[in-house]
Amino acid sequence: MIRPRRAAARSTRLFPWLIVACWLLAGIAISPLAFKLTEAQTNNASAFLPKDAESTRLLEAQKTLPGGDSVPAVVILHRDTALTDQDLAAADALRTELQGFATTQLPAVIPSGDRRAALITVPMPQDKDADRFTGNVQKMREIAKRTATGNAGLTIAVTGPAGLIADTYDVFSTIEDALLIVTASIVAVILLVVYRSPFLWIVPLLSVGIADQMAAGLIYLLAKHADLTVNGQSSGMLRVLVFGAGTDYALLLIARYREELTRHAEPAAAMRIALHRAGPAILASAGTVIIGMLCLLLGTLNSHRGLGPVCALGILVAVVTMLTLLPAAMVVGGRRLFWPFVPELGKPEHIEQIERTGFWARTGAAIARHPRRIWLATAAVLGALVIGMSVLPGVLRQDQAFRNEVESVKGQHLAEQSFPPGVTAPTFVVANAGHADEVAAAVRATPGVVGAAESGRTSELVQFLVVLDSAPDSTDSFHAVEDLRTAVHAVPGADALVGGNTAVNLDVRDAAIRDRGVIIPVVLLVVLLILGLLLRAIVAPVLLMATVVLSFFAALGASALAFRYLFHFPGIDPALPLVGFIFLVALGVDYNIFLMTRVREEAGQIGHAAGVRRGLAVTGGVITSAGVVLAATFAVLMIFPLVQLAEVGFLVSFGVLLDTLVVRSVLVPALALDVGPAVWWPSRPALAAAPRAAGVVHPAPTDSVAVDDMLTEVHLLAHDSPRHDTVQDNDLQGDHPQRDHLQGDHLQGDDLHHDAPAPPEHGHPRSQEGARARTGRDD
Repeated sequence: MIRPRRAAARSTRLFPWLIVACWLLAGIAISPLAFKLTEAQTNNASAFLPKDAESTRLLEAQKTLPGGDSVPAVVILHRDTALTDQDLAAADALRTELQGFATTQLPAVIPSGDRRAALITVPMPQDKDADRFTGNVQKMREIAKRTATGNAGLTIAVTGPAGLIADTYDVFSTIEDALLIVTASIVAVILLVVYRSPFLWIVPLLSVGIADQMAAGLIYLLAKHADLTVNGQSSGMLRVLVFGAGTDYALLLIARYREELTRHAEPAAAMRIALHRAGPAILASAGTVIIGMLCLLLGTLNSHRGLGPVCALGILVAVVTMLTLLPAAMVVGGRRLFWPFVPELGKPEHIEQIERTGFWARTGAAIARHPRRIWLATAAVLGALVIGMSVLPGVLRQDQAFRNEVESVKGQHLAEQSFPPGVTAPTFVVANAGHADEVAAAVRATPGVVGAAESGRTSELVQFLVVLDSAPDSTDSFHAVEDLRTAVHAVPGADALVGGNTAVNLDVRDAAIRDRGVIIPVVLLVVLLILGLLLRAIVAPVLLMATVVLSFFAALGASALAFRYLFHFPGIDPALPLVGFIFLVALGVDYNIFLMTRVREEAGQIGHAAGVRRGLAVTGGVITSAGVVLAATFAVLMIFPLVQLAEVGFLVSFGVLLDTLVVRSVLVPALALDVGPAVWWPSRPALAAAPRAAGVVHPAPTDSVAVDDMLTEVHLLAHDSPRHDTVQDNDLQGDHPQRDHLQGDHLQGDDLHHDAPAPPEHGHPRSQEGARARTGRDD
């Protein structure tokens, strides 16, 4: 009998190595695909729109026109004084060289009225290959640069929609590697500070790195073969979310594992219990975020519908990695990974010490003295921050999206000095050819239009190129497009459509507003139901949702103040409020879940008020660490030269810190104390049947009897009936028998350090005998 058990023991020791090897092989196999994710990005705003948007329908109609399936590049030639004859000759020569990049014959060079500028419009073919499209724009710029070099004082820039698309793609493609390096470095530093070990930080960092590569590779495959919309923003968020959330899960699991090492001689046994205890909490956390992200599928914008699955898949890969690869690697490394602070067998850290001297214990005691006064004051401060939303900037224009000056923006500003502002991003009107004259008259009579000319015709359709007197994507240009649509729609039988760059961004703004009105209520309802199921209450979930919503609006108000007066951002991305809401609600609720499930468990053992204080004391450390990690990873987005990334990074990182340090640490405990046990209505935490007992140590087996006892206990933990399993686990861990049901797995970090009770005096006979042998207790 001993030989088969020894074989089983060897198999158990080899299993973690097998898991690590499989993950490493999978990571190596998928890494080449992960590095191709940039190639699958679509950063053209027109690709984000639903099919029924007017500008999308115009794009479809344009495909039937000569050169209609194109993106205009505008080449601007500018001199501080009047253009010379040599300049105009150079412009004609440049036009000839650029003909090869156009879908149709190029129009003549158009000089400005003040003779200081001239422009060439080059309709470039639409190309799903972003590298090829951007490469063609870059070749045009090289040709233009050679022309400018031969004419001293002449400035030439390639701008227009094609130039903006190329510059946006270049920014996203260059920040991918930097984003990975900076994010990984920040996580590494935080892990070093948290663990104070030269080795331990490496394991979670490598695990989350592999998760990042796996997620990016899978997203690439979905983008290429399942029409998943991926843009630079969602790709960047995927990286910081996987690193941030994955590291959070690692912190929670390793904290529990470290505590179990003080009770179990074998790392595999300690990890088995740690997974049993912490796993459900981590899964509940990840599940909440995944469900929240998938609510974005209810949106009409493809960018929203793509962001949801991208982030949901990232979280799924992260949680699977942290619950498989990380535990296996930790078991392989053994206790020595924690050096120099190696957890000692039989010397558990005591929860009582944390309760008496810890920072969060003192915080809980201070809150308990005046809970109502504290939650009212905290809510008032958060409410004051909400007022900051009144200075929220308007919609961000495309030329304002860059924090540094790129050529497309430089060219647009040069053109605006001599041409009407809308010349670099023309608006298009397509109508039935039989009503061309009526449509043309309606277009020219529209306020805000400074010019219109026929630019394409077939037997069925006619197209007009329209120049507005306001900057592209500005509020005035949006009003002009709306007036233009009203005017041409009024022409009977014309079936006119208005599109173009400004119209596309107007439709994106309107769709984003519609999506907010639909998705936000659904997310609130879904998360409220999840909280109700986890906490088995009505009052507590409602209070928690109220605090999370207040926290979001406070973060948005504070961000508005920062955007206007600190960073001087000229506008916000229309999708920012919805994206920020999804992230902050889903991630903020997670930390409240960890706190309140522990509070409920403690309330069942020592009463409600004491349970709130103990719950805060023992969850404070690791949840705060997790919040700092997540905030730091999102803050990485702020260092890159795109305003929309910086805005998301600031809003989410500030919101996570606000939720972690203020809402979860002060407001929620104060509310729970003020409301009292009624917070759990209609249920009520059951009182513990018996107090916690002294700790138990599980030393390494030294003979066949000990091996037999250990294997029997493992068998009971894994396979016995629900009654035996619960009793055995709870007895091993010092938990109340209802701990599993109350999600006591949320005991993370400092909250994990308490004594375990004595082993059971019932159950399997051999288990009883082995327990008595280990503890020296005789019945």
